[in-house]
Amino acid sequence: MNQIFSKTKEKMNKTINALMSDYASIRAGRANPAVLDKISVDYYGAPTPINQLAAISVTEARTLVIQPWDMSVNNAIEKAIQASDLGINPQTDGKVIRIVFPPLTEERRREFVKDVSKMGEDSKVAIRSIRRDAIDQLKSMKKSSEITEDDLKYAESHVQEITDKYCKEIDNMVEKKQKELMEI
Repeated sequence: MNQIFSKTKEKMNKTINALMSDYASIRAGRANPAVLDKISVDYYGAPTPINQLAAISVTEARTLVIQPWDMSVNNAIEKAIQASDLGINPQTDGKVIRIVFPPLTEERRREFVKDVSKMGEDSKVAIRSIRRDAIDQLKSMKKSSEITEDDLKYAESHVQEITDKYCKEIDNMVEKKQKELMEI
C-alpha cells in the first residue's frame, strides 16, 4: 500500500510541476525569461531552446535582453521569437535582442485569468484521475486478498487526503496567478 501512496504522490507532484511550468510561461505584463522556454531556434540543424544559445536577463520591469553567445544565431533567434505566439516584435542592435512587453489591457488580463482557471481545473481533473487509478489498484489488491476490508477503507481515505491536499495546492496556485495577472 505504501508503494501505491508514494507513486500517487509522485504523479501528483508531476502534475503540480507541469502546472507551475505552464503558469511561468504566461506573461503578466512583466518581463519573465520563462516566456521564451517553449521557443526553439534552428541551430546547425537542431532545434535548440533560446536559453541554451544566449544569456537572458531582465533589465527593466518589462524588458528582456537576449545576448547570444554566438552572434551568427542572432537573426535566427529574432525570427523564432517573431514566429512564436508571443505577439511581440524583438528589437536588435546587432549584439543584443531586446523584447519590450507592452502593458496588458483589461480584456487581455481577463482572458489570461480564464486560461489560468482552465489550466487549474485541467490539473485537478488529472489529480482526480490519479486518485481513481490508485483506488482501482487498492480494490484489485482487496480482490486478490492481499489486503483486508479495513485496510482498503483506510487506504481509500488516505488517498483521498492526498488528493484533497494537492487540489488545495492547485487552488492556491490559481488564486495567486490570478491576483498577479489582475494587478496593474
